[in-house]
Amino acid sequence: MQIETPGLNPLLVKLMYDFTPEELYAINSLTQDFTDEQLTQFSMIYRNKRKDPQTILLLSLLGLVVIAGLHRFVLGQIGMGILYLFTGGLCLIGTIVDAVNYKKLTNEYNQKMLYETLNIMNLVKKI
Repeated sequence: MQIETPGLNPLLVKLMYDFTPEELYAINSLTQDFTDEQLTQFSMIYRNKRKDPQTILLLSLLGLVVIAGLHRFVLGQIGMGILYLFTGGLCLIGTIVDAVNYKKLTNEYNQKMLYETLNIMNLVKKI
């Protein structure tokens, strides 16, 4: 039995089955005029760039006991990662705040990667 989601491209749901609903709706609205081939190519590129929220949560919790700031390095925030590394996650307070706000950090990163992937797709279309 297949679940119908109103307004969502069925191919998009099939390709990105493990994404959050908010992420799916954002991608769907930005890729409405894509062909199936373009959508498949987009999903392959975007899947490689995006980060999973559970991974970021795990890395931030790992910062409480091992090495603080790993999650910031993974999110591409090198400066904050170095700051967390040398200050013990800003005396663990920054690490605790990041562990609470891991979804927001991940969503911001994934949104940047979404637009970066769309820019790559536009460059591919022009060539």
